[in-house]
Amino acid sequence: MKYDFMFKLNAVEMYRSGQWIDTPKGIGQKNFRKRIVQWSKIADIHGLDYLRHPTSCKERSAEYRYKLVARVLAGESQKSVAISEGIDGGLLSKWVQLYKIKGYEGLNLKKGRKSKKGNSMSEEKIPTDLTPSEREELIRLRAETEYLKAENEAIKKSIALRHEKWAAELKAKKQQSSKNSGAKDSN
Repeated sequence: MKYDFMFKLNAVEMYRSGQWIDTPKGIGQKNFRKRIVQWSKIADIHGLDYLRHPTSCKERSAEYRYKLVARVLAGESQKSVAISEGIDGGLLSKWVQLYKIKGYEGLNLKKGRKSKKGNSMSEEKIPTDLTPSEREELIRLRAETEYLKAENEAIKKSIALRHEKWAAELKAKKQQSSKNSGAKDSN
């Protein structure tokens, strides 16, 4: 069942005030309430306008789909990935299944109806310079490089903080020793 923006907005506002909107007929209350909680999380992350139905379909690249699938395969829940990206959980589940069956090429979704075979006007496939497995590895390596760069930055900051702490401790010791030596000289 599709819900309009005002219905979703009303349901989220009631949920946030500690109340529940009446469950529509033919829908289980438990699943409906889970959906309202999901709408609330999406609104918290992306804003209330994200609850509107899109006016046009978004073009999502195979690389974008692969990044989301990789997050799921790395252990994140499909639900959390879908909410964080503002997409439907069923759509993400479909991408994961396509990836498991067909690999990276399964994420290259073409829009529209397939052309009839034997059509003289059909375009020839342009050969790609990378195989699907090479493309997958390239994407994985890029993500790994990005992760390692972030990890290096965190280590550098940790070292810098440690040096600052040592410098502050040394300065405090010098001040303490100068106070102690000043007190001995006056005696």
